[in-house]
Amino acid sequence: MSDINHHLTDALLMSYAAGTLDEAFSLVVATHVSLCDECRARLEAFEAVGGVLVEESDNVALSDDALDATFALIDVGLSEEPERRIAAPDSVFPTPLQEYVGGDLEAVRWRALGGGVMQAVLKTSGNDKVRLLSIPGGTAMPDHGHRGLELTMVLKGAFEDEDGYFGRGDVEVANEDLHHTPVAVAGETCICLAATDAPLRFKGIVPRIAQPFLGI
Repeated sequence: MSDINHHLTDALLMSYAAGTLDEAFSLVVATHVSLCDECRARLEAFEAVGGVLVEESDNVALSDDALDATFALIDVGLSEEPERRIAAPDSVFPTPLQEYVGGDLEAVRWRALGGGVMQAVLKTSGNDKVRLLSIPGGTAMPDHGHRGLELTMVLKGAFEDEDGYFGRGDVEVANEDLHHTPVAVAGETCICLAATDAPLRFKGIVPRIAQPFLGI
């Protein structure tokens, strides 16, 4: 998509290519890459470099049953592989996200946060969290900073903050240096996919009190 202006960092793409990225962040990366030609090309380049490094690494002796164990894992994977879901051209969720939640926007079970804002926390392994957010147009999210990394990808609508304008496909990479107040652009509900590895740092007393109950 040529209108994507905010992309993933090289560090995130390299971690994804190496398979070291947590599941929550991997979902955001996979969803973004499915829409972004630029990041997909960069990812393929990192994967190619990784392949060369594997080829040039020293040989390691395998156990006698390594081949049988590999075939057994392949058989299990084939027997358990679900039917692949392909997103329609007008879908809100790209294919990686549809495969994860089991459908498009209508499959989400939202939880109200107040002020018309809703969220759905997606089940993942590890300590990092990923959630879907639905924010009515014109609504401002609470002013906050970050104790770690947050990736926020726009799936529908748009939002604006101190870092600029973020539309469909754009990803905001936020760390401890960013303190912002995202505002959904008026006229359309903003749907985002967001992953975090630490709780947010809210400025206001009300969101700080509610934070333990909302899981953010």
